[in-house]
Amino acid sequence: MLPKLIQFGTFYLPTYGVLVATAFLVALWMTSRLAKDAGMNPDMVVNLGVYCALAGIAGAKILMIAMDPSYRSNPAEIFSLSTLQSAGIFYGGLVAAIAMAYIYMRRHRLPFFRTADLFAPGLALGHGIGRLGCFAAGCCWGKPTRLPWAVVFTNPDARAVGVPLGIPLHPTQLYESFSEFIICAVLFLFARRSHRPGAILGGYLALYGTVRFLVEFLREHDESNPLGLALSLEQWISLGLVAAGVYLIFVRKERTA
Repeated sequence: MLPKLIQFGTFYLPTYGVLVATAFLVALWMTSRLAKDAGMNPDMVVNLGVYCALAGIAGAKILMIAMDPSYRSNPAEIFSLSTLQSAGIFYGGLVAAIAMAYIYMRRHRLPFFRTADLFAPGLALGHGIGRLGCFAAGCCWGKPTRLPWAVVFTNPDARAVGVPLGIPLHPTQLYESFSEFIICAVLFLFARRSHRPGAILGGYLALYGTVRFLVEFLREHDESNPLGLALSLEQWISLGLVAAGVYLIFVRKERTA
């Protein structure tokens, strides 16, 4: 792991932050390219991406705060530097970003499903790069394993995110990252071909939902199951995404919006 990319005295650039910023720019570049190919206004699409990113950051942190019991026992921690620097929960950001996208597209009369299809490959690519940032920071770690590709975190800075040191763990961050890169390649290939509006978005929801559902079995986080059910909250959300994706691909009828 490499939580600090560059350090001068007490100042440092967090690797996670640099990779997330890179992920955002690369995702916007890919989306802009697909918008041009589709004959849509790339500037308007990029602006939409910026608004969605801001909403996503807020949504990810809100869900993180709602799910973490430590914030309920110490509400002042919400305004701490560690909360500001934390990534949050991806699903909270995804829901907030989709809500913002719907509002923006309605206001500017953009076709919802055609526009959403443009963002799906870039979202997968950006998320894959972001998970590399998670690996560098040590967060979102996996359960202990004896598999030959297990990773062992040893950097004392990892204690800031709670990852256990000196224990072989599933590299769940890399599982998800590599899966996202594959999803991006598949979606990008189909996005440049003739397709029904909403099919690319549906592909992303179905593929990522499946990956996340499976990876959750290997992740170590007790706080994400507040209801005490057999599956974690993220897995229930994943199943919902898969169902929505299958509907968009196979069931939804052709419509202009």
